[in-house]
Amino acid sequence: MPTLLEISTHLFLQIVVILVTYRLLWPLFRRLGQVQVVVIMIAGFLLGPSVFGWAWPQAQEWLFPTKLMVGETSIVHPNLTAIYVVGQLGLVLYMFLVGSSFQLDIFGKHVRQAGATSMTGVAVPMVLGGVVGWWLVGQGKFFTGGVVNWQGALFLAAAVAVTAFPILAWIVYDSGLMNTRLGTMAMAVAAVDDLCAWVLLAVVVATAKDSPGGVYLAVGGGAAYLLFMFFVARRWLARLHTWAPRRGDSETAGGLPVGQLTVVLLVVLLAAAVTDFVGIHSVLGAFVAGIVMPRGELLDRIRARFEPLVGYLLLPVFFIYTGLNTKLSLIFDPTVLLVTAVVLVVSFVGKFGAVGLVARTQGMGWREAGAMGALANARGLMELVLLNVGLTAGLITSELYTVLAIMTTVTTCLATPLQRMFERSAWKNGMVFGPGGEEPKEATAPQRPQQPPADPARL
Repeated sequence: MPTLLEISTHLFLQIVVILVTYRLLWPLFRRLGQVQVVVIMIAGFLLGPSVFGWAWPQAQEWLFPTKLMVGETSIVHPNLTAIYVVGQLGLVLYMFLVGSSFQLDIFGKHVRQAGATSMTGVAVPMVLGGVVGWWLVGQGKFFTGGVVNWQGALFLAAAVAVTAFPILAWIVYDSGLMNTRLGTMAMAVAAVDDLCAWVLLAVVVATAKDSPGGVYLAVGGGAAYLLFMFFVARRWLARLHTWAPRRGDSETAGGLPVGQLTVVLLVVLLAAAVTDFVGIHSVLGAFVAGIVMPRGELLDRIRARFEPLVGYLLLPVFFIYTGLNTKLSLIFDPTVLLVTAVVLVVSFVGKFGAVGLVARTQGMGWREAGAMGALANARGLMELVLLNVGLTAGLITSELYTVLAIMTTVTTCLATPLQRMFERSAWKNGMVFGPGGEEPKEATAPQRPQQPPADPARL
């Protein structure tokens, strides 16, 4: 059994390798029109058994051990546990930062359109994914023996319907869409889609374990949490808005008041713990905690201090944990390859088509609606979290995990280039995506850069 010092030293080395790999990949993927979070996700897959483990298995197993033999018993390696915990902390803090950046004023102006688009963006992929899931249960190698047809249908419905809120938020931020109708509505759709997907997952996990109480806890506990945060906690936290920096204040940490910063961290971590306990995952709890935080200089300073640390140190650790569970060699099985193709088509068409068409009927121009459909296909982070839950709960096999991991990577990598294609089309016609939708260039808000979106082919 490794000592605590050996575990921490090895963890530091693992993080160094993750960051170096990401930075080496970034120049290439930047030319392909990708954002940095997608590159971090791909770096995690490359360092797993599918690529690094195939090229140099001894080095991969030493650097990223997953099992430890204690006598004749195999247990989870302590370093894998450390990676998981650090990755979850990064995920929770990142989702809080995303929630704290959510533009409630823009969302309020377009709540009807966001609601209709969200419902369709959930319903259509769920139906298509449910049909595929029902079929896969009968194939015998994608779900474990205790999963019946309707449970498999619900799991695939959730997997196809989900939109990765953290990945999408990063794409929206990197693309300069944070203060636009497109960016705000895309994140609203993702939030609704993820909530529905997690409720479905809670139903499947609870029924697979013969624990219907888990379903009631997820639905009832989730509803109670939302009501408490929006109607009680929000009023309490409003007192933080009265804070203003004072010269010579000794109770500060990096320009932040220690007392208020402690309150914010306590709220975020408690929110994550509560939503994890009720079964709807910590990321949604942290996101809601960010939404209810009062806007002002304090929150702006917290974001400015935390974003680099979370985005470029803690969050990458989550992706390596996911990469260690992906085995791309399974794709060479003809049945797995066929299922991968089916899942890819259903996932892409279901999201892009449904969200794009409904957004168009809700008053968006065809370019903005197309960009909306493209962004909705960014499944990345939330999909990977969902897959890890399914694998840990004994619902899915390595084959289905790999199929859905490939689908996640492909659809997420396509999201940004497609969105930029529609944005370049708008630019060429004298329009940009602004707070009110497609607007003339000269009418955009001053914080939106007046320059054409990057063309990956010209970088």
